[in-house]
Amino acid sequence: MFALSSFHTYHFYPRPCDMRKSFNGLSGLVNNELGREPTSGDVFIFLNRNRTHLKLLHWEAGGFVLYYKRLEQGSFTPPVLKGNNPGMTWSELVLMVEGLQVKKAHQKLRYPR
Repeated sequence: MFALSSFHTYHFYPRPCDMRKSFNGLSGLVNNELGREPTSGDVFIFLNRNRTHLKLLHWEAGGFVLYYKRLEQGSFTPPVLKGNNPGMTWSELVLMVEGLQVKKAHQKLRYPR
């Protein structure tokens, strides 16, 4: 079951990743390169050099979950990172996975009632 949602925190690994890496290798990148704890419950996003393969590493109760998508044609468009922050939003991840590119967007303010 795909158990990711807008309630999670997403981190994008900004360099190309060797897609032969699995749970332990990706956890090492998260820990050593991003300076984050892989078992925090956050979701970590990795792309290969050609941007045709995408992996998501996520810790759930009981262990790691690895989501993997390989494109048959085309490539993923990585997010535009703001400063040194490798964070992404759920909507940016969905747009990247679905292959949608927004040229100009304006998010209206929402106030709780």
